[in-house]
Amino acid sequence: MLGIVLALMLVGVIGVAAGSAASAHRLSTAETTLSNLHFFWMHLAFLAIGMAVMFAASMLPRDSARRLSILLAAGMFVLLVAVPFVGTEINGARRWFRLGISVQPAEFYKPAFTVLIAWILSWRVRDPGLPVVLLSGTVLFASGGLLMLQPDFGTAMLLSGVWFVLVITMGMPLKRIGWAIGAIGTVVVLAYFFYNNARHRIDAFLGGSEAYSQVDLADRTLMSGGWFGRGLWMGERKNSLPEAHTDYILSVIGEEFGLVAVAGIAMLFCALVVRVLWRLAGEDDLFTLLAGTGLAALLGGQAFINMAVNLQLFPSKGMTLPLISYGGSSMVALCLTVGLLLAVTRRNPYLTRDGLPKGLRR
Repeated sequence: MLGIVLALMLVGVIGVAAGSAASAHRLSTAETTLSNLHFFWMHLAFLAIGMAVMFAASMLPRDSARRLSILLAAGMFVLLVAVPFVGTEINGARRWFRLGISVQPAEFYKPAFTVLIAWILSWRVRDPGLPVVLLSGTVLFASGGLLMLQPDFGTAMLLSGVWFVLVITMGMPLKRIGWAIGAIGTVVVLAYFFYNNARHRIDAFLGGSEAYSQVDLADRTLMSGGWFGRGLWMGERKNSLPEAHTDYILSVIGEEFGLVAVAGIAMLFCALVVRVLWRLAGEDDLFTLLAGTGLAALLGGQAFINMAVNLQLFPSKGMTLPLISYGGSSMVALCLTVGLLLAVTRRNPYLTRDGLPKGLRR
């Protein structure tokens, strides 16, 4: 699992190197001229911090990882309450705090929320009568409402998807699954009629994107590389692509390294999710099963959404490609996600399923 993660990080280093110059030129001003590799060097710095966080989190005992996630979820929830009022506005959205660098609380809230929901649902083992689905749904509803105030409809939908995966994994009856699908569908419909951000994005997607919109430019850039790409730093369309080093880095990779490279990235994410599920297939602890499945769904779901946007299959979401896109708080938060995933799925190879040492059992 760690090998797959490191392979994705290596792809990200190459991808950011390919897209750094395009973004540096677009963001340079008369007062400040950014070097061609400005975002590449910044990416390496954030990646180093993220890897340190990942390895530290991966070494935590399972109970400590759970407690850390619960405390982080509480802290980030408080910041989500505050960010619409005192946060920094960028491109029409107020999602960040300026602390020397821009920190986005929602990025750290995603893995913490996932583990928190897994913990709440795992209460069912101790008392089957507890309304764990209702309690977790309340947390989801409150979290989604705060995210939509920013506005951040994409993250709200991603967390809804993670919650849905977890309640299915827990074994929720089909009737309740139908109610859950209906509730999520109702929220989407209400968002379309009463939430301008969602309505504009959905209308643009269903009505066909305008020529040279962000999604259209990303699709054109990705497809222009053909099967094997134009070569590193040989892409041209990336120069007109906004956010070439973050949200649309997959299109830059497609132009310079081809559709074969894009397919390879998709396969790496699939391999990561399958590896986690394979690891959990024989797990008998409900919290571990739910937390591992939820974190894998979080990483895989975010990757799926980003790739679908680049392929013009989804409306623009403003969501990075995990472990590949440039990002400060985003990269550190994703590394924390991987660290927590490694922590909750780690087993002692000298212990059997029933907890007895192999030698003693023999």
